[in-house]
Amino acid sequence: MNDPMTDGLHGQPHAIVERDGVRYTLLGTAHVSQASVDAVRDAIGSGAYDAVAVELDPQRLQALTDPDALARLDLIQVLRTGKTALFAANLALAAYQRRLAEQLGIEPGAELKRAVLEARQRELPVHLIDREVGLTFKRASSKLGWWGRAKLGGGLLAALFADEEVGEEEIEKLKQGDMLESSFGEFASESPQLYESVIAERDRYMAARLRESHGDAREVLAVVGAGHLQGLAQHLREETRAPATVREELESLPQKSSVPWFTIFLSAFVLGGFVWGFWRGGIDVGSDLLLQWVLATGVLGAIGCAIAGGHPLSILVAFVASPITPLHPALASGTLSGLTEAWVRKPTYADFMALRDDVQTWRGWWRNRVARVLLNFFLTSLGTAIGVWTGGLRMLGKLIG
Repeated sequence: MNDPMTDGLHGQPHAIVERDGVRYTLLGTAHVSQASVDAVRDAIGSGAYDAVAVELDPQRLQALTDPDALARLDLIQVLRTGKTALFAANLALAAYQRRLAEQLGIEPGAELKRAVLEARQRELPVHLIDREVGLTFKRASSKLGWWGRAKLGGGLLAALFADEEVGEEEIEKLKQGDMLESSFGEFASESPQLYESVIAERDRYMAARLRESHGDAREVLAVVGAGHLQGLAQHLREETRAPATVREELESLPQKSSVPWFTIFLSAFVLGGFVWGFWRGGIDVGSDLLLQWVLATGVLGAIGCAIAGGHPLSILVAFVASPITPLHPALASGTLSGLTEAWVRKPTYADFMALRDDVQTWRGWWRNRVARVLLNFFLTSLGTAIGVWTGGLRMLGKLIG
């Protein structure tokens, strides 16, 4: 493994793979280590490499190098395109990284940022070889099932609200592993599906990206977390399929059924219950069933919005939308009330800039307008979901009785 060209790597774990006339030096780093930052700086400064690859995607690079990027986010577009959960997941990752930075005195991923800056300074090609975080999150979520997704969402939500120090055991794992894996906490080690998407798939993905992006370079330095070193080296040596084929496979998402069966069943049950009530029981029974459904879903959706500190107009929208949106596959009460909240109380530049700090405290969630829109979305949706079950059970009891 050792080589004269790697003497300046400060004893950091590394591997060398030669393939198709290209020599890849894989430098395994700890995302919270000054020694890794120094090793990256000296390796690139040695002039031994024609190109530099880093374990980043464009979004994570922007977060590392452009702190103001968050302030330019179009929150209304996030809500409209159904990316609210992904935005919250990225916010949880940022909050976790902020806690690490404050505790350890070094920015998580500082060695990756240094690699990009050093390469640009020397006018070396920079290749971002990691898969987009959003794709990794979606592929992981699709494999977990309903209960697994609920646990994952709960873990990410806990990461948003947590303010205690990161434990020594977790820090040691981070020094030997991967930022995304550590961000998911214990759930990653308990879930083979999550580990496959977060670690193993990305080893294959980065190996494919290295093979297809080296260009004319013959000496490539790849800076990756130490947890990826062994798997990445193996796939870089042994994978025989075309890199584009591997990459496309790992970027694909499972095809969802084009038929919204749950919505169809729920609509048939609810609307059928109304029809049965009016037909068999007359106006009194039918009106009672309709009123119970509206009150169960509308009131609980509105209560969720109110708990989130929603504007009175947002609460009204939540009340009106909650009885209707469960019966329509393209609508969500949380989205409609969140859009209303973002329109009535438009987040300011200062709200975006303070977001990462504000979400570290309970009070900050209600004070920050961006965070409050997120709360509005999730709590209104939760209230509506509880209302659907409550209203459905009441209707079922009425029909059976």
